[in-house]
Amino acid sequence: MEKKLQTAWQVRQAHFPPRIYFDRPHATKGVSVTGKECALNCSHCGGHYLEKMAALKPEILGQAKSYLISGGCDGQGRVPWFRQLDLLLQAKGKSRYNMHVGLVNEEEIPALARIADVVSFDFVADDATIREALGLEKTVEDYVRVYQALRQKVRVLPHICIGLRGGEESGEERALDLLAELGTEGLVFIVFTPTPGTRYADRQPPPLERVVDLLSEARLRFPNLPIHLGCMRPKGKYRARLDELAIRAGINRLVQPTPGAVQLAQTLGLEIVYGEECCVL
Repeated sequence: MEKKLQTAWQVRQAHFPPRIYFDRPHATKGVSVTGKECALNCSHCGGHYLEKMAALKPEILGQAKSYLISGGCDGQGRVPWFRQLDLLLQAKGKSRYNMHVGLVNEEEIPALARIADVVSFDFVADDATIREALGLEKTVEDYVRVYQALRQKVRVLPHICIGLRGGEESGEERALDLLAELGTEGLVFIVFTPTPGTRYADRQPPPLERVVDLLSEARLRFPNLPIHLGCMRPKGKYRARLDELAIRAGINRLVQPTPGAVQLAQTLGLEIVYGEECCVL
């Protein structure tokens, strides 16, 4: 791992200025277009994360600098954002939108392009993970098709959840293979986090060494692209160690950095730029 980390760091130095972005997204408000309801009850989420989101209502929009527009999925893995299209259009000039739409129908994409500043697209590249973790009768080809359709009309940042299938291998390397072929302007990694009340509550996060290896591999394979480590990742000692190793692996952006990560960035001579919105905005 150490040798790969050193190589990844050298690649970062060769392709980027000595600067890192740390985001504390207090200026982005998460809202749900479905309230607390979701038809899927995914193994890793179980609706837990919807509970922390406000329901999308007219009085909420326009108050924050930006919004994460998300919600529960229907049985086809699609977030029904289109039900709120008129409302979102009315408030569009006041704030920016990071849209989380799932497996959106292709005929909806032109309307989506009217409101979305960016789409955060969960890119899953393993059929077994799609069935087990998400409970969907979909395939990797479905994700590829929607991703390609979205890219033609709107800015898209693919998200890869490392260890999505309860901490186990979940097609992460295939995701990198596919994105290398399909094209992308950046990568956002998140890490499976066991969550109380879900079917994966008793699982463990993926091995730290595996996460760091994937981050390093991504830097080597995408030397010119920005790589983010997003907000969803385990806390405690795991996060503290991961954040420091992720910086050494050459990431460009980190959400809610630990104190040790900030100190390491300073030690490595990186200029720190702080952001206050979602890392994709």
